Amino acid sequence: MRNEDAMAIAPTMTDSPTPSRSQDIPCIYVCQHRSCELRGSPKTLEAFQAAKPKGVVVQGCGCLGQCSSGPSVRVTQDDTWYWQVQPEDVPRIIEQHLKQGEPVQEKLNTRVHLQFYF
Repeated sequence: MRNEDAMAIAPTMTDSPTPSRSQDIPCIYVCQHRSCELRGSPKTLEAFQAAKPKGVVVQGCGCLGQCSSGPSVRVTQDDTWYWQVQPEDVPRIIEQHLKQGEPVQEKLNTRVHLQFYF
């Protein structure tokens, strides 16, 4: 089965935050677990899906382990983690990160992307 065929029949939700296909195809995972869901992750997922970023699979997933900082989003192409992502953040993430290759600094999860200031 070709990747395109697999993507066409793939479900939109997975219990695993990192299915095996994430290594081959760039994916955006939006946590849909309890605390992220309470903070609006279903609408964040809808915004990513509505934007239809070219060449990227957008998928809801189980817990990403960042419960106090959700909604959490993981971009697999460069293993970038975002926190507190709201629907209004989606266009900027797509334009700046996916199209221009520059992560959105203000939304980077500082637990994953440590930043030091000297």
